[in-house]
Amino acid sequence: MFFHRHFSLVATSCFLVTPAASPALAADKKPIKVFILAGQSNMEGHAKVATFDYIGDSPETAPILKEMRDAKGNSRVADNVWISYLTGRGDDNGEGFGRLTSGYGSRSNPTEDGGKIGPEFTFGLYMDKAIEEPILIIKTAWGGKSLFYDFRSPSSGVYQRSEKDLEKGRNTAARNGHYYRLMLGHIKHVLDDIKRVCPSYDAKQGYEISGFIWFQGFNDMVNRGVYPVLPADSRENRFEKYSGWLAHFIRDVRKDLNTPQMPFIIGVMGVGGMAPEKVNEGNQEFRKAMAAPSSYPEFRGNVAAIHTGQFWDEPLATIQGKYEQVKRKRYQLKKNEVDKGNMTRKEMEAAVKKFEAGLISPEEASLRARGASNAGYHYLGCAKTFALMGKAYAETMLKLMKK
Repeated sequence: MFFHRHFSLVATSCFLVTPAASPALAADKKPIKVFILAGQSNMEGHAKVATFDYIGDSPETAPILKEMRDAKGNSRVADNVWISYLTGRGDDNGEGFGRLTSGYGSRSNPTEDGGKIGPEFTFGLYMDKAIEEPILIIKTAWGGKSLFYDFRSPSSGVYQRSEKDLEKGRNTAARNGHYYRLMLGHIKHVLDDIKRVCPSYDAKQGYEISGFIWFQGFNDMVNRGVYPVLPADSRENRFEKYSGWLAHFIRDVRKDLNTPQMPFIIGVMGVGGMAPEKVNEGNQEFRKAMAAPSSYPEFRGNVAAIHTGQFWDEPLATIQGKYEQVKRKRYQLKKNEVDKGNMTRKEMEAAVKKFEAGLISPEEASLRARGASNAGYHYLGCAKTFALMGKAYAETMLKLMKK
């Protein structure tokens, strides 16, 4: 078990203990299990609750939807799982907390239900089904953040500016690892006063830091300044540095939380799915580099990589591709016709509408509205995808905890 340094032999519960409860019953309660979720926009989660019904369309995923809703069809509110979520934009950060339910995905106002989910929702629900102890999820996630700079941990040293940084005169030293420190600060802030988040917490019973899930990577994957493109005949992986920095991150977070064997899951970026012909080579290289630490001897048995491309929704992606064609058509007409005075804006919109009608059927438009709510780099904002991710994270975490 993985205990915080100040709480070695005590436990807690989120169940209310009434005055009539006997000392024996109170002593039976176990430490609250703490799970930390961190990363960038896809850990935030951009899947709108409005896409939940799409989960029920498939016999394979319909049972997941039943777990996500109560008897009245509303989003389930967990009885035994609590969450604290730190997020924001720039330096304007805030916290939302309470019993786990939907709405703890990306938030424009950190303190208010954002109407979205990330992987935290089904992760918490399935963990709750599997273990008896109460659960506390501490989630810290911000959109557009990198590992090479924003989440850079101490053992990786100070970020060395790329040529592009130097060209633009960027002074990057001041905020090197800024979000790593914010993450740690919030974790410790919550653990120092768990009762604030979980009102029935009893400090005499304590907690266990039981696992960590890392879901980040898009900003590193698309950065050619930090990870320069190599010659076509090179056998090196240009993202190899990411593997090293992520390994340092795992070591550092375990050290800073005094949890040397804490189970750690890497959610490997999966935008585009798993089919090699549909994912560009750079993306495939990045996935290999991101998953690599799970194969290191020092991490064997306590670090696992989950390829989230397996949860990519191909039918929705195909329809999304057609909408991208419509978008390009509008851009081309504006640039080549409207801007040159050969077509009015009204004529352009009529032409675009006709093009869209010939390309996208009403059934496809309806399916997209039912299942997608965001862009491809956010897994189309598909709740089915994020529900499958959270469930897989829970199943893998349980295996790591047993080891």
